[in-house]
Amino acid sequence: MPIENYKPQKPFLVGIDSDGCVFDTMELKHKECFIPAFIRHYKLQSVSNYARQAAEFVNLYSKSRSSNRFVALIEQLDWLRRRPEVIERGTYIPKPEGLINWVAQATRLGNPALSEAVEATGDPDLAQALRWSEDVNSAMATMVRNVPPFPSVQKCLQRFDEAADMLVVSAAPIKALESEWQEHGVARFVRGMYGQETSTKQETLSLASHYEPNHTLMIGDAPGDYKAALANKCLFFPINPGSEERSWQRLHDEGIDRFLFGTFSGEYQKQLLTMYEKYLPSEPPWDVVEV
Repeated sequence: MPIENYKPQKPFLVGIDSDGCVFDTMELKHKECFIPAFIRHYKLQSVSNYARQAAEFVNLYSKSRSSNRFVALIEQLDWLRRRPEVIERGTYIPKPEGLINWVAQATRLGNPALSEAVEATGDPDLAQALRWSEDVNSAMATMVRNVPPFPSVQKCLQRFDEAADMLVVSAAPIKALESEWQEHGVARFVRGMYGQETSTKQETLSLASHYEPNHTLMIGDAPGDYKAALANKCLFFPINPGSEERSWQRLHDEGIDRFLFGTFSGEYQKQLLTMYEKYLPSEPPWDVVEV
């Protein structure tokens, strides 16, 4: 459903991230799909261990967790280029200026838009990023399956369903979202799925403007989820990385009632954010140099 055609059906709105939030797929996707393709397409075999650490830090274990894949690709190359051990080995780490410029200007950061840009410009940085991204999608289609939602997710969705419109708010490709949500029987709870081809998380959560204050909630595991919620005056329930099961259980046991009965904002929201802030660092655990 296009955002411009959206109309509320229930008094509350709940946005829900997917990878790493509903499904325990982050480690699987990045370690088995994204990172092998990263090493292969960017010729990082001689520094594969450091490349893996940079990619895992950006995508799994830092405040950049769950960033758009092309934004994350630029960042992980940057960290790798600044690592002393990599510099000492003399391995060439590219700075993809074409991709950096495209990310700064494009309104949709997905494969379809990137493919159009490659066709229009012939830029080798864009072409390389597209080959990598298509390889990632192919690997995920083969690898990612039989990964059910975290425990307590379905009972939370059932509780919300009584009073809230629910939307998937993700940076993942729509096809992957539909496949995962339908495979595990939870697609029936959501009114729509919004991913990298349709809108940013912030754009999707602009639908909060259709609801009363404090009647909108974003559930996510990444700082980008919180930023999108904050920009649209939504409340935020964090699914803490590494503590996902406990987070969903807490949402079920206390968070949902607080949201539906008006006691979520204020001190409770502050407590959740204070705890969440401790989980993800902004700097890597290794030395970096300016280059």
